[in-house]
Amino acid sequence: MKNIHADKVLILDFGSQYTQLIARRVRELGTYSEIYPWDIAIEKIIAFNAKGIILSGGPESVTLQNTPEISNEILKLGIPVLGICYGMQAIAKQLGGEVEESNQREFGYAQVNIESGSELLAGLSDQTVEKNNAVLDVWMSHGDRVARLPNGFNVIASTDSAPIAAIENKQQKIYGLQFHPEVTHTKKGKEILGRFIHDICGCGSDWTSVNIVHESIENVKLQVRGDQVILGLSGGVDSSVVAALLHKAIGEQLTCIFVDTGLLRLHEGDQVMETFAQHMGVKVIRVNAEQRCLKELKDEADPEKKRKIIGNLFIKIFEEESSKLSNAKWLAQGTIYPDVIESAGASTGKAHLIKSHHNVGGLPEDMKLKLVEPLRELFKDEVRKMGEELGLPYEMIHRHPFPGPGLGVRILGEVKKEYADLLRLADDIYISELRAYGLYDDVSQAFAVFLPVKSVGVMGDGRRYDYVIALRAVETIDFMTARWAHLPYEFLDHVSRRIINEIDGISRVTYDISGKPPATIEWE
Repeated sequence: MKNIHADKVLILDFGSQYTQLIARRVRELGTYSEIYPWDIAIEKIIAFNAKGIILSGGPESVTLQNTPEISNEILKLGIPVLGICYGMQAIAKQLGGEVEESNQREFGYAQVNIESGSELLAGLSDQTVEKNNAVLDVWMSHGDRVARLPNGFNVIASTDSAPIAAIENKQQKIYGLQFHPEVTHTKKGKEILGRFIHDICGCGSDWTSVNIVHESIENVKLQVRGDQVILGLSGGVDSSVVAALLHKAIGEQLTCIFVDTGLLRLHEGDQVMETFAQHMGVKVIRVNAEQRCLKELKDEADPEKKRKIIGNLFIKIFEEESSKLSNAKWLAQGTIYPDVIESAGASTGKAHLIKSHHNVGGLPEDMKLKLVEPLRELFKDEVRKMGEELGLPYEMIHRHPFPGPGLGVRILGEVKKEYADLLRLADDIYISELRAYGLYDDVSQAFAVFLPVKSVGVMGDGRRYDYVIALRAVETIDFMTARWAHLPYEFLDHVSRRIINEIDGISRVTYDISGKPPATIEWE
């Protein structure tokens, strides 16, 4: 079997909102990639054994003091290096060039003129202008610019406001781009990254969904051997793909524990049992934990504490159920790579912790079961492709993300059964109408939120004083940044009227028009 990790690219993160996108683009080109913080120890970089290194953009300015720098040791490893935006500026400064604040900043669409003879960009063009000069349509996002090249470097692209828009040193195989090839707005971005990864770094294209499935199955077999494995099955994309993968790898050794916390979507429990137990033949134990969960959450309004309470309850139930099995030693989880990255701040201190993730932040220290996390290296789009490869239904694997704590973090403040029941009905109306209008696949994530405040309303001749529902829908590529979805007014009007007219207890519906940042996608 091929070693699909043999050829790999390391991305060093300088704080760019696009860093995960770089890693995903590399993987889409068939090469494995990982993200490390910019100041990771050089020994770990060497141990990773990458064939190429990409330096991300970032919000800092290399013209200021105490900003992130590139280690000279990285540039002396003999490994091809590509700096993007801040990464290019950091290379220029580190090697003796000069970076200055630009009088004319560039944010958004731009055209760069390509110089002939470039190893990285030669032959690429979106259009041609006078004297047959090649021009690329790209996406810029910078306030500083390289003013003077380091020794040994050549200019390979320019704009009117940034005469040094891309650089390369063929001998040392060090390259820099002031623009962002990882975003779709840079039309030839995929070709540029492909040229660096395949032609310059010499990486192959073995990172495919077919190979990932085969390797994951073999790894699971080697890891758990003859032991019994328990999986916390939620019905979401990640846990569903893990269930299908483990069932294929170890068959009867897998027992799924489906914990119905009372915080799931309408009829979700029955749908999960039908899909896995009846159609796929997976062993599934359903545990009704609604009363237990609501009791644990009583009087708790803090979002982080609610997450930890629900996460710990999951683990307790898993351990209780595992004690009934003769050889249960493993707990399987649907942890994916963005969970690991976004929660990194808790342990490394190199990133700000936005929120703990259920899969990686809610485990008790004295947990008796060992962890098996076959999706831990994968991005969400890779998980979905794996699900397709494993034969899961399209509707299941292309379902919008659902948080591990369920409706517990979509009910603001204290969680009560009354709130959960109202929210379930509202969310079902919203999602069913998105599907009916053909809008469901146009948005990346949509859901309803329960606000524990009452608003005055009028129904017929009577005065109502009932709760408020907020609707949320976002469009995003990487879930690290997002914009609110511009749903049609007539659609929102229809959904609002259905929710208020059909659900006794709701008097008002609002629509959330906050982007990420500054807001998060979920409300808690």
